[in-house]
Amino acid sequence: MTTTVVVAGATGDLGGRIVRALREHDTHVRLLTRSRSSPSAERLAATYPGVEVVTADYTDHASLTTALDGAEVVVSAVSGTRPVIGDAQRALLAAAVEAGVQRFIPSDYAADYRSITPGTNRNFELRREFAADVDAAPIRATSVLNGAFTDMLTGQAPLILFDRQRVLYWSSADQVLDFTTKDDVARTTALVALDPAPPRVVEVAGDRVTARSIADAMSRLTGTPFRLQWAGTAGTLSAMARVGRRLSRAGDDEPFPAWQGMQYFVSMFSGEAELRHVDNARYGVQHWTTVRDVLAAHLGT
Repeated sequence: MTTTVVVAGATGDLGGRIVRALREHDTHVRLLTRSRSSPSAERLAATYPGVEVVTADYTDHASLTTALDGAEVVVSAVSGTRPVIGDAQRALLAAAVEAGVQRFIPSDYAADYRSITPGTNRNFELRREFAADVDAAPIRATSVLNGAFTDMLTGQAPLILFDRQRVLYWSSADQVLDFTTKDDVARTTALVALDPAPPRVVEVAGDRVTARSIADAMSRLTGTPFRLQWAGTAGTLSAMARVGRRLSRAGDDEPFPAWQGMQYFVSMFSGEAELRHVDNARYGVQHWTTVRDVLAAHLGT
């Protein structure tokens, strides 16, 4: 029997990858879009036969419920701040419950936000708040936790200073850091969506490294010594992030300001967000893209 999966946020980077991963299986995929004319959604539907585009505004409960009717699973890949991760997802969750959807996958796709210190990571706290709503709802839910996206190491996450042959670290160069590529996260999410009885949380890590091992990998890949550079403690970085947040002109409206990136490093290098129950073998033997693989591709080696 073909499973019907609704993907919210499908026109985003990760959402599009999830759609592609789902279409590798016997699934009927619906792309949920708020605009009646969404070129991105139309391109996805044209690229992957069997994909249907449905339109509903998150503020219109009736139309949202209709869009989800008959689906077994709702996958949320929306991205944003409180109006999206909180308000829009709550509307999506309520509609899923009313439509009789069996399972819900929230837009987590992150490190383990469940035990971070309050006030140290805004985006993680928004996910923790929404998780409480999910747990209280009469629907089975599964969160996918994957650490940070490995793809960010080549640009967005300033951990590796390529031009200066340095790898930054806070507190300890031997703190375990979890990384998974977006494609591997998308594949895992698709498998979770098709799993009739997944657990509340599925933890995967394409690679588990340290700042020290990243420096060693870069040295080997480039033939040039990459040295570790201590940038302070995780506590110092957290204080800097708080100052940056107060001075930010965008306030809390911007999804990934510089201070939020600092907060992510705080969560990782403090060890609070480290994954504790990684189960890469849950869905059998899979190919996991390592940090070295991503760096090698970036360097063209």
